[in-house]
Amino acid sequence: MAWVQLAAIAACVVLAGLAVFQAALIAGAPLGRLAWGGQHDVLPARLRIGSAVSIVLYALFGYAALGRAGTVPPLGGESAAAVIIWVLTGYFALGVVMNAISSSKPERLVMTDARRACPGRALPGPGPQLMRRRGQRNRLRFQSPAAVKAE
Repeated sequence: MAWVQLAAIAACVVLAGLAVFQAALIAGAPLGRLAWGGQHDVLPARLRIGSAVSIVLYALFGYAALGRAGTVPPLGGESAAAVIIWVLTGYFALGVVMNAISSSKPERLVMTDARRACPGRALPGPGPQLMRRRGQRNRLRFQSPAAVKAE
C-alpha cells in the first residue's frame, strides 16, 4: 500500500475518532468541557445539532481523502477532490486555532492536539501544483497523484 493511501487511512482514523466523540456529545455524554468552547458539561440542543453537522462533514472529508488517494472514486472528479482536501485542511487549521484560544483548559489540552493530528495528514498526494511551462506564465492546476508520478 502506498504512503498516499496510508495517509488517507490515517486521516480517516482521526476523523472517525472525532465523529465518535461528537456522537457521544449528541447522546448526552458529559464531555462538553472538551468541545464547543467548554461552557457546558452536557451540550444543549443547539450545540448537539452542531455536533451532528460535524459528523456529516467528517464523513465527507474522509471520503474526499480516500478519493484523493485513489482508494475510492473521487467526489466530483479529481479537481473537486483536491479543493475539498484544501477545505478540509483549512477547517482543521481553524479548529486548531479555535481550540488553542478556548477558555476551557481541557479543550485546549485535548482537542488542539487531536485537530492538529489531521491537517498535514489530510493531504494524500499532491494538491494544487504551481506548474511552469516553457514560454507560459505560472498557473495553478490540479494534478492527480498518478499524473505527478508520470512527469
